[in-house]
Amino acid sequence: MTSEIFSPALPPPPHAFNMAAHVLAAGALTPDKLAMQIVGPSGAQRWSYARLIAAVRGAGTLLLQAGLVPGDRLVLRLGNGPEFPVAFLGAIAAGLVPVPSSAQLTRDEITKLARDLDPAAVIASQGVALPDHPARVIDAQTLRKAHDAPPCDFAMGDPSRLAYMIFTSGTGGQARAVMHAHRAIWARQMMFDGWYGLGKQDRLMHAGAFNWTYTLGTGLMDPWTVGATALIPAEGVEPRSLPLLMKRFDATIFAAAPGIYRQILKHHDHLDLPHLRHGLSAGEALPDSTRAGWNESTGTKIYEALGMSECSTFISDSPARPAPPGTTGYAQTGRHIAVLNEQGQPVARGTPGMLAIHHSDPGLYLGYWNAPEESAARRVGAWFLTGDTVAMAEDGAITYLGRSYDMLNAGGFRVSPLEIEEAMAGCPDAGEVAAIEIDLRADVSVIALAYTGSATHDQLATHAQTCLARYKQPRLFRHFDSLPRNRNAKLLRKEIRAIWTQGDI
Repeated sequence: MTSEIFSPALPPPPHAFNMAAHVLAAGALTPDKLAMQIVGPSGAQRWSYARLIAAVRGAGTLLLQAGLVPGDRLVLRLGNGPEFPVAFLGAIAAGLVPVPSSAQLTRDEITKLARDLDPAAVIASQGVALPDHPARVIDAQTLRKAHDAPPCDFAMGDPSRLAYMIFTSGTGGQARAVMHAHRAIWARQMMFDGWYGLGKQDRLMHAGAFNWTYTLGTGLMDPWTVGATALIPAEGVEPRSLPLLMKRFDATIFAAAPGIYRQILKHHDHLDLPHLRHGLSAGEALPDSTRAGWNESTGTKIYEALGMSECSTFISDSPARPAPPGTTGYAQTGRHIAVLNEQGQPVARGTPGMLAIHHSDPGLYLGYWNAPEESAARRVGAWFLTGDTVAMAEDGAITYLGRSYDMLNAGGFRVSPLEIEEAMAGCPDAGEVAAIEIDLRADVSVIALAYTGSATHDQLATHAQTCLARYKQPRLFRHFDSLPRNRNAKLLRKEIRAIWTQGDI
């Protein structure tokens, strides 16, 4: 049997469609219900659906009155406050194209991105770095009265037209603006049962930054699409404080990257979360030790998903269909995926290969902005290549082996760094670990392990001998004070390798 899964596709969205209108439709039926709460140790800021909808449509009007016209690109330089979703959905409602960006970017970083986008305007909070010579700057303060502005009409149109863009690193490590159609929100309903177990009664807390695809969808748009409540940690809330907020504000689902779960468990042995049904994890592979620790501490499970900025999540563990141990999960109902060889053909089940998504998936991106060659390089025939190396079991379960560029060459064998890291994390006092490949000389490389704990090299080497085949065992070890991660807590193996090679630790 070949590694290809195809289940009945979703019915198409209406011919006249607007993403923001779709996100807010369920909330319009329950205007007095809480759409979101900005929560912190001192209390919460409460937004009803009536207030959210009025603010979003009012923001659309204010942006048009500022001189923007449908199709204009609008860079968002905003923090994790209510102005972010109001500006994002308000722009989409009015037919503009919002482009979220991390509030932590420096002036030089955002200038480089803006130069490529050539936006018509930037909307920014005070104190956030702006690009050089922006065409127009709109103060986010103007959105505070958006709910009093006349409501804009929803700009309806072809569901496959451009709705928004989100930044990702792209295949070459250079930041790329990923173009998403209005229909991307329509595809997300495959996650409701296929990953979340999400219903209108839920109160979902997400611990990530809004400019990240994971947070933007899972933390905001998806709860609102079903009429649920989004719980948003206020600016400055530390991970160690999240359990208190989950308990105080009756969170039923918690979503975060694995690094956030690790930080919570570092500070709490037991967590009393009476309303929490389960957690969600994405962004990088979830270590078994973190999964087990959370289950023991809270009595709840974490359901993991595999995704990317170009398609969000599409492989997942879920309450409805739990993943077998050691696997990420199954293709969500409605997805068409395959595991391909270098010739672009599905491999036999159980054989590692490149995970691919069929071009017909309604959640698949439109391409990278101003990068047609890079966009084309991600396609082989009818397939989009994710860059993830996986294996598909006989029952369709997917085992994630790592990014194609992260795979290690050990004595001619292809080895997943995740497998090595999972094994070595079990060594007492290892701390956080990262497996990389180090070149010793031309055509000679070895597996190396960066770690943050107090274990000795001999202890690490002895542990490796007990739990890894010889060709998978790290040959070099080096202590790091901390492992470099990006703003969404993803491990930066390329940076670890560069630091190691330079000897600057």
